[in-house]
Amino acid sequence: MMKTINAIRSAAVIAATITASAQVSTAEAGARDGIVTVKSRYSVSETVNRIKRSVEEKGITVFGVVDQAKLGNAAGNKVRPSRLVMFGNPALGTTFITANPLAGLDWPVRVLVYQAKDGSVYAAYTDFSWIAKRHRIQSRGREFAMATQVIEAVTDSVRK
Repeated sequence: MMKTINAIRSAAVIAATITASAQVSTAEAGARDGIVTVKSRYSVSETVNRIKRSVEEKGITVFGVVDQAKLGNAAGNKVRPSRLVMFGNPALGTTFITANPLAGLDWPVRVLVYQAKDGSVYAAYTDFSWIAKRHRIQSRGREFAMATQVIEAVTDSVRK
């Protein structure tokens, strides 16, 4: 059990370090790896709070927030503020899993809120059309469009 917890913490630290050090524009990143990045006008804490509030107002379940910086700093690494917000609507999200079980790698929805070296705060998530391509799901266009509308509405609450 302790080995599993340590492995999860290590993975979180690595992910936070890689993501927080990336300084790529949304257009470049989206074309290459499906990551959409939105610049926030708020601190990491306030951005997370606004995203959670927006998700809850839409009747969507917040599954949790992982404070990657806290985990990394406790492990002796210097990690800038970074939190992973996980949420979703099981009725919608599981339709992707029924189309391809490997889509479970991308569900629930995750938004990474992080502070860049220059102090700017960003919210990043995986583009849903990229997820559809990644998992070769062609039968859920309406559902992917709905998920895209939701994530855009959620991140609009923090957009600079």
